[in-house]
Amino acid sequence: MNRILDVKRRAATSGKTKSVVVFLHGYGADGADLLGLADPLSEHLPDTTFIAPDAPEKCAGNPFGFQWFPIPWLDGSSEEDSMNGANQAAQDIDAFLDQVLEDEGIRPEQLIVFGFSQGTMMALRVLPRRDDPIAGIVAFSGRMLEPDQFADHIRSKPPVLLVHGDQDDMVPPGHFSESGEILQANGFETYGFIMKGTGHGIAMDGLSVALSFIQDKLGITPTAQK
Repeated sequence: MNRILDVKRRAATSGKTKSVVVFLHGYGADGADLLGLADPLSEHLPDTTFIAPDAPEKCAGNPFGFQWFPIPWLDGSSEEDSMNGANQAAQDIDAFLDQVLEDEGIRPEQLIVFGFSQGTMMALRVLPRRDDPIAGIVAFSGRMLEPDQFADHIRSKPPVLLVHGDQDDMVPPGHFSESGEILQANGFETYGFIMKGTGHGIAMDGLSVALSFIQDKLGITPTAQK
């Protein structure tokens, strides 16, 4: 049975939803952690609603946050627990995205999924396994789960933007190259950007690149800078 995800939501500033960005947060955080990005993004995406679910489990490594799945080297869980958790979370997210499409009255090509760290891992796992490609995946500071098996489960190929800090010591930037190579080898439209001097986080230069990608994939003309 799929678990119901608690959701935080920022309505489109124009009052009319023509597209949706779903944020998938990292380990030990919650939906509010990424929903704050709606503030700088919404100025340039006035017809976009932002939705940020909390992961379904309390985080074993941070009782004030949530996790999509346990991480053995952080919380002492087993590899089996970790993979079982990721598989269950993938089902939860898949069902959640179906509900978002229905509730917001949009098509897959009007949806962006924006992940950070563990949220990126889930985005790269879930979206290529869906029948219909979404507008795009923004994948910050993450990696592929089971990269050797990625190609076996592809059903659609949404465009992907990979963004990573070159000083990331939580998810080493080598995963940026690995993910990009796998995506390109399997025919995905793939973009990449390295945030210089940035650790495990989202810097403004990376967010600016993400905004340009989102606008392009949603067919939104960039607004003039004041």
